[in-house]
Amino acid sequence: MIGILVAIAISWLLLFLIEKKNILALGFLPINKRLKQFLIGFLITSVLCILVQFLESYLKSSTWTLNNDITCKTILKSFWWDFKSVLTEELIFRGALLYILIQKIGSKKSTLISAIAFGIYHWFSYGVLGNITAMILIFIGTGLMGYAWAWAFSKTKSIMLPFGLHLGWNFVYNTIFSNGPLGNLLLIQKDGSELTGWVSSLNFMSGLIIVPILVLIFIRYFVNKETQLRTTAE
Repeated sequence: MIGILVAIAISWLLLFLIEKKNILALGFLPINKRLKQFLIGFLITSVLCILVQFLESYLKSSTWTLNNDITCKTILKSFWWDFKSVLTEELIFRGALLYILIQKIGSKKSTLISAIAFGIYHWFSYGVLGNITAMILIFIGTGLMGYAWAWAFSKTKSIMLPFGLHLGWNFVYNTIFSNGPLGNLLLIQKDGSELTGWVSSLNFMSGLIIVPILVLIFIRYFVNKETQLRTTAE
């Protein structure tokens, strides 16, 4: 929680010093509209993540079983962990810095810079630094997704849609399907075989390539471009 407060404080300071704006410049208002964008984003990536996980299960011939030891408290704690980590990353990569870059050099260059930074960041967060193959794959996958989320920020002039897109994926991936650092949570994958060859490539493509492309298509054709940021309620 301290990290989020620090990120908010630094974001506010940067916006004030460079653009003479406050934190509302990141597009938190009007509340109803931004909440709707957040929920739509959350739903889209949640569904995509579910499809990817069941594709992997099909390819592995594995099954998903409910964790009998799971509790509502554990799920809420995991959701809160996902929420905090996602919000922190959004404030860093789709927050004040991206807003300022867009004002200074335009949305296209800023979106690309944000995507590159997001891809490089995951070399460290995934612990693959030095493994060239893994670095390339992680950079492509997370960079594409980072580009999609940065583009969502650029078009909506709000952090809320990318926040929803990001949280939807992370919550379902980490908490529902137990793929995160918190261990076994709601569903546990049982049995199945190790993926190799073209099947392994298909599984990789579905999560790291196809999903970001689908999100990019959604942003391109179904997200309206707003002309200015609103810092007061409508």
